[in-house]
This record gives sequence, C-alpha cells and structure tokens, in this order.
Amino acid sequence: MTTTRDVQWQDRAAELADTLTGLGKLTDPAWQAAVRQVARHEFVPRFYTQDSTGAWTESDTSTKDGRRAWLEAVYSNKPLITALRQDIDPVRVLSSSTQPGLMTRMLESLDIRHGHRVLEIGTGTGYNAALLSHRLGAANVFSADIEPQLVELARARLASLGYRPTLVAADGALGMPEHAPFDRLIATCAVSAIPWAWIEQLRIGGAMLTDLKTAPSAGSLVRLTRVDDDRAEGRFDPTYAAFMGLRHQPGEPDRTVTWSARDTAIAHQSISAVNPQTPWNAMVVWFLAAFDLGPDVSIGYTGIDTTSPPTAVTLSTPDGSWTQINLATAEGGHQVTEGGPRRLWRAVENAHHLREKLGNPGWDRFGLTVTPDVHTLWHDHPDGEHRWTRSTRTQPNDYWTPVAPAHSR
Repeated sequence: MTTTRDVQWQDRAAELADTLTGLGKLTDPAWQAAVRQVARHEFVPRFYTQDSTGAWTESDTSTKDGRRAWLEAVYSNKPLITALRQDIDPVRVLSSSTQPGLMTRMLESLDIRHGHRVLEIGTGTGYNAALLSHRLGAANVFSADIEPQLVELARARLASLGYRPTLVAADGALGMPEHAPFDRLIATCAVSAIPWAWIEQLRIGGAMLTDLKTAPSAGSLVRLTRVDDDRAEGRFDPTYAAFMGLRHQPGEPDRTVTWSARDTAIAHQSISAVNPQTPWNAMVVWFLAAFDLGPDVSIGYTGIDTTSPPTAVTLSTPDGSWTQINLATAEGGHQVTEGGPRRLWRAVENAHHLREKLGNPGWDRFGLTVTPDVHTLWHDHPDGEHRWTRSTRTQPNDYWTPVAPAHSR
C-alpha cells in the first residue's frame, strides 16, 4: 500500500482545506488543521468508479499517471466508493468515503468541542474517525460499523497514524451502551426512523446528526438535541444530503419487498404541469409526496433503450400502482399514464400544492421530535398545523400518518 512515507500529500491536503474553506464548508481553525494534517489517502488506497453501462473499475496506482489521478481524486471534494460486494447482481456498494465538504459541514454543525465524547455510526474507511481523533484525542472517539473487515482495516490505518479510537463491529442501531453517555453522535448513514438507543446514549443537552429518509431520496440531515430524558428535538439541515442506508447484518442486501403484479390492461391518461423530474430536482416536494406514496416507492427513468436518452420518469409501489410521466411536453404539460389501485402522480401534484401553501419552505423549516414512543415530523413548529407521525418502535415499511389540525378535530 502507498503510504505517507512515499507520497507527497501535505500540499494536496492543504489545498483541500483551502477549497472547503472557500466553499464555506470549513470555518473552524481546529477542523481546518485536522483536514490539513490527516492523510486521507491512507484511508482510501483504492476506490471504484462506475461507467454508463453499470460496470465498476478499480483505481489504478500501478503507473505514474494512475497514482497521480488517484491522489487527485482522494484530495478532491468528492465522495469515493471504497468497498463493493461483487458476488451478487447487481453489485452492492458496502462503503464509501464521504465527500469531505459534507463531512466537515456535519462536524461543524454538531458544534463538537474539546473534551466531548463522540460516537460515530458508520466507521467506513476510518477517515472521519481520524479527523475526530485529531481534534479530540482518540480516547474520546468511538465508532461502530456492521462490516468487520472494514473495521479491522480502519483500525490498522488509524493505528499507522498513531490514532487508537475505540472501534467495534456491530449493528450501529444499538449504539455503544457500554461506553455511554456521549456528548455528540454522528451517523453517516440513512435511517427511516431514529433508533431510540441513540437518544438514550446522549447526555441531556447532547446532540446528534443523521440522515433521515422516509423513502428513497425523501429526507435529509436532521440535527437533534436531547432536551430531557424522554425527548429529543431539532430541525433539518438547510442543505440536502444523502447517505447509504443503515444495515443490520454484514453484507446485508436491500430489504426484501413483495411487489404485486402490475395491471397494464387499464391505464388512465392525464396531463400534468408538474415537472416529471421532481424526485431529483425538487427535494422538499418529493419529501412531502413520500408521506402519501409510502416508504417503498421506486423511481427511475425509461426510454427506447439504454443507449438513448430517457423519455419518461416512472414511479411504482408494492401494491401494483404505477405511473409513467413523459419528459417531453404536450398540450401544455406532460402526458401521465398510470394504473393500479392508486394514482401515484397525484401525490406528487398535491405535494407541490402543499409546498406552495406553506410558502415554499426550505429544509430548515421542517423539524423532528422523537420520544420513546412516537416520531413527529413538523413544519415550522412542533405543535404546528402540518405534522406527521409514526411509531418510534417501527418497521421500515411503516407510513407516516398526518396529524389533523386541532381546529378540524
């Protein structure tokens, strides 16, 4: 493995720190020093890229040009895929090194200070644990990952740089009760609900940050503070972010969902003024739509063939409902064709109308309250008019239920 002893990396790390500072994603001098002084390439000796056909290629450091390209990528503000499970089809991504700018933004958002004890869920390569160890001292850093091989690699890489935080291979949803309480918790994974164990293991006044996704791509980073024994509360981060989902078993494939057969014999036609690419370019609208669509909605593109540009967006849900929305406009809108028991695109249109009614809010006008029994998502205020709930002790396929305003009960 190429190491810090034979790579001139310091200038590149300094450039990365300057880039992140210029982007406004790195403002704290202590974190700036950590980015400059921690060798990211030690944690990313290789990475994988995927081409338009879906094939994966490993970075090549066997040549001078290959090493240069590898090093440039490692010290750029880019996420890098670092571990694959290639014995299944399609190939599954097991781990990545988070985009450095997102990493530092999350660390600064948590207001981590000297003396804090921090629990990280999702060790991955170990680079984030190294930044935390540099800032806080390794004795104050605890990190869990479900993949034992990744944990052992991270442990070795951290030790080679003189960092020895506490690492465990375990289900991150359980936290690390044996080392609690913590002042901060950072989870570099997506969850459909906040594990109560995470809240329990925070001190009163402690804070956590994770990616809450109510459905694919529907949600973002939420920062919660434990305000008392039985409640944590906070708001979403202003900027959208997305992580891979939390896994409960090593190499675990995506959760199995039973899909009913589609009935395409009867199809309903309509025209919609709503942009078909809403799931990707209007993230707050998609977030609102997911409450009606449910957690297992599938989104994608379709077209004549894989070599041509897509012609339509598709939505489907396990109950056999399906929708196809043409990307091209006709008659002043987009042709919608759908079938099954529900009209899925109507949920997206309703979400557009709701966002307009709410004044086109950004992410930070939404918040979350978590108790041992209930999650409550809210707009503007915990007791506001627009709220949705689900059980804290829930299953991944559970829906969020709207709470009727008090005046309408």
